[in-house]
Order: sequence, then C-alpha cells, then structure tokens
Amino acid sequence: MKMLTTAVITLALSAPAIAKSCPDILNGSQRKLNSNETVDLCETFKGKTLLVVNTASQCGYTPQFEQLEVLYQKYKDEGFSVIGFPSNDFNQDRGNEERSAKVCYLDYGVTFPMMARSPVKGSNANPVFAEISKQAGVEPRWNFYKYLISAKGEVVATFPSSVTPVSPKLMALVESQISQR
Repeated sequence: MKMLTTAVITLALSAPAIAKSCPDILNGSQRKLNSNETVDLCETFKGKTLLVVNTASQCGYTPQFEQLEVLYQKYKDEGFSVIGFPSNDFNQDRGNEERSAKVCYLDYGVTFPMMARSPVKGSNANPVFAEISKQAGVEPRWNFYKYLISAKGEVVATFPSSVTPVSPKLMALVESQISQR
C-alpha cells in the first residue's frame, strides 16, 4: 500500500511538471483546416524546429505555398515542420475553409500541417499567434509573414512576406536551428 501511495504522490507532483514541459507556444490544440480533427500541438511539434506562417488563398504571395512545401519536404525528416494558419485578417482568404483547403491541398499540393482559419493579430488572435507576437514583438503585417521557432519553442527570427521560403537566409537559419536540436 505504501508503494502505491508513493506512486500516486509522485504522479500527482509530476503532472504539473509534465504540463509545464511544453513551451507556451505549443500549449493547446488547434483544429485542422476544413476538418473536425484536432492537433495537440505539444504532442505533435514539441522539440521540432518550426516555420509558422499565416496564409491566405487569394493573395499575391499565395504561390509561396509551393516553396513552403519544398522546404517542408527537404527538412521534415530532420525534426522540422512548416505549419500554416489561414487567416482573413487582410481580407484575402475569401470564401470558406473548403475553398482555402482546395487552394492548399489541390492547387498547391500542400502536405504540411494546415490549421483552421483564425485571426492572427489583435486581441482575437489565436493562442499560437498571440504567443508569437508576445515573443517577437511583432504581429503579422501581411499574409505569408513567417516566424522561425526553435526546438525550445522560442521565436528566433521573423521574415516579412517578401522573403521567400527558400531564400538563402531563411534556409540557413532553418539549418542552423535543426543542427542545434
């Protein structure tokens, strides 16, 4: 009985430590784009280098989906992921989630995780972008703003929309973060 009591106390005391072991940026779940399925961010992405991008289906930068997919495919087996967050904050993700999903999956062949459409700036920003903005000190200024997140869950670089996903500078920083894991 004493052994069982000790085990219960140990589990009770370690539960907050387990919950706290996930970086703030990955606390919680997000619904997948055009789906009822959710993703536990901590379980799925903890310990990975991430490129978090706010996307839009009808923007001049929408073709960046192709390069985001190239980047994802190049490094996905090395502890890296791109995560897309569609948003209509800049009025260029018109239509519904079904339309956004068509653009991502069918038009551009995206296989990296795409979350449900949500605000990415202001007081209604989804929790991931609220934490990113808090850490980086900057909200997305337009669609396809990119945030490089370390394996520890810290924003290490931001890139404006005009920086392509396969730019030498962005790729060098991704490689540097992957090598630090």
